[in-house]
This record gives sequence, structure tokens and C-alpha cells, in this order.
Amino acid sequence: MKIIVPMAGRGSRLRPHTLTIPKPLIPVAGQPIVHRLVKDIAKVLKQPIDEIAFILGDEAFFGNDVVSSLKQLAESLNAKASIYRQDQPLGTGHAIMCAKESLSGPAVIAYADTLIRADFNLDQEADSVIWVKKVDNPEAFGVVNLNDKNEIIELVEKPKTYISDLAVIGIYYFKDVGVLKAELQKVLDNNIKNGGEYQINDGIKGMMANGNIFKTGQVKAWMDCGNKAVTIETNSKMLNFLQKDRTEQLISPDVSKKNSDIIVPCFIGQNVKLVNTTIGPNVSIGNDCTIENSTVKNSLIQNHSMIKNANLDQAMIGNHVSYDGKFTKVSLGDYSVLE
Repeated sequence: MKIIVPMAGRGSRLRPHTLTIPKPLIPVAGQPIVHRLVKDIAKVLKQPIDEIAFILGDEAFFGNDVVSSLKQLAESLNAKASIYRQDQPLGTGHAIMCAKESLSGPAVIAYADTLIRADFNLDQEADSVIWVKKVDNPEAFGVVNLNDKNEIIELVEKPKTYISDLAVIGIYYFKDVGVLKAELQKVLDNNIKNGGEYQINDGIKGMMANGNIFKTGQVKAWMDCGNKAVTIETNSKMLNFLQKDRTEQLISPDVSKKNSDIIVPCFIGQNVKLVNTTIGPNVSIGNDCTIENSTVKNSLIQNHSMIKNANLDQAMIGNHVSYDGKFTKVSLGDYSVLE
């Protein structure tokens, strides 16, 4: 089994946090988004992963540190890491075809801006499985249309009339991803574009027209990481899942506390110092942070940051930040927000 991960986007909706780090590597509940996504997919598949192909953007932004992190992720699953580049933002179908050398055999394609919680077996009769989630407002999503055999017969983007309430979440299984490759090659050769880009849906429509059977796989939870607000919400949800699972150590044993309290669920990394501070619930703090005279809840703080005299709720703070709630002088760069 292979996992194909297109992740070349810049994550502009999550600025300023994505000015220096690609969105898929931003930590949620202590691990980068793409790490959690790939590991959760591997758990669902319940079979060995042979190769993980990552489609990255240009080397100036997705540099050696990014490649090294992704190779370590693949190695942790005893899989080969393959690195490809998408130099132009020409759509989801184009991104997948950038990894054409890896497009053979059974594979899962997963876009690295979402997290899931799921537990099911793949339908062995299906040529493909598209992961979906029931939503209250299907008109805001791409949804699947099913026949009386619960097979997917159509993909409809933001339907104006009711089709179904099953939204496509951007994770797909193909019994032979080479079939998708052949259909996407036709899309490229014939310059078939939607919204000015080559889309995976047009390759899938070609497979459906040829009689390939598509089924749905439903997830228990679908968590977006598209912007600051939903990333903080996703961090909170993931912390609650992990607290119940008890499969990960969420609070480092070397946390230094002086007159401070931690209200779980929280993730707190290594070498964190808390002084006269209350942390939680639903807070993630990276390594080497110091927080003094503060209250922090429902927030996400990355590594090497110093927080003083703060009352934070729904906050997202990056790396190497120095923040004093009693500031009188400020120096704020592009895309910074104080609310």
C-alpha cells in the first residue's frame, strides 16, 4: 500500500503562521498536521505501508528541513519516502500527476490540510473508496451522489439543490491508482480545466464513466486546519480524543511548575517552564517555552516562545515569539493580528 500526499500549497489562509513554515508541518496537539494525518490513515488501513510519496512546492520554501521531517515520518512507518515537486499551482489533478512514477498499485491519496478519526475496513469489492462525512450544510461542500446500491455515481461541487449530506473530505483509496493516473493523463492531454486548474474529480469522473465502482468510507470526525480559528478548534478536538485514547504522553515529565496549574486536556512539550500560571483546558505548548503570570486556554503555542502577563483564549502563537500582555511598545510585521 502507498500513501500519496499532495502538500505543495502555501497555506495563505493561515498566515502569518505559514510565512516561515508550510501549513502541513504546523503542530496540532504536539505533532505536525501531516504526521498525524499519515499515521491515522495507516491505522485505518491496518496493513503495511510500502511507500509514502510527498508532493511539495518549491525548494525555497519546502527545503531540506521539510524533506528531512517527511523522511523521518516515512521511516517511522517502515516505508520508503519519495519526494516530488509541484512548481506551479495547477490544481489537485496536476499535483497528483507530479508523482506519476509512484502511481501504481493500491494507494491512498490524502490532502494534508485535514485530520480524521475513523475505524472501518476497506470495501474489497470497490475499485475506489472516497472518504466522506455527514454535514449539516452540504451546499457548502463537494458531495457524493449515491445509487440504490450505495455506490457513488456522481461528485457534485456545492450543490444548489439537495443531492446528499455526505461531503468529500479529500482522502481517497484506489485499488490500482494507475487507473486514476491514466484518466488524469487524459485530463492533462486534453487540457480539461475547472476553475483554471486540473482537478482530481475529472480523473475520477473518467473512471466512473468506464464502470469503476466507487464506495464511501465514513469517518467519525473530520477536522480542518485551513485557518487560525478552525486550527485552534481542531487542536482542542484532537487533545480530547488523545486524552480519551491514552495512547500518547501529552505532558512532558520535565515540565517545571511554580505556583501553576494544568487543566487537561493539554499537550506540553519538553523544557517548558510555568510560573504563576494556569494552562488549559485545550492548550498545546511546544518545546522550550516559558509562560509567567498568565492564564492560557483553548490556544496553540509553538516552540521557543516567552509569554508574560497574558490572558489568552483562542490564541495561536508561533515560534520564537516574545509576548508581554503589559506591552507599551510593539513591533508587528505583515499579517499580524491582535484582537
